[in-house]
Amino acid sequence: PMQDDGTREYTNRALVSLQCEVRQGTRPWRVSRLEDISPAGFRMAWQPGCHPDLPLKIRIPGLQVLTAHIRWKKEASLGCAFNEPLHY
Repeated sequence: PMQDDGTREYTNRALVSLQCEVRQGTRPWRVSRLEDISPAGFRMAWQPGCHPDLPLKIRIPGLQVLTAHIRWKKEASLGCAFNEPLHY
């Protein structure tokens, strides 16, 4: 996630990487890797055809399908925010 001044918050961020499936709209599910996960969001590799205005659906084994929105793009990475913060 980003603060109002454009800097990234790293509090409560887990420097982990996990494989999941991601899709936008009715497109097919694609395997992707989520990294730097926090209760508020995550970073992932840019996906060809991703549209910043469309929500992402995230399928992580053992969890319900999560919804997130793209907040920033830098080089080959996307920063995304969960619609509802994760609870831990």
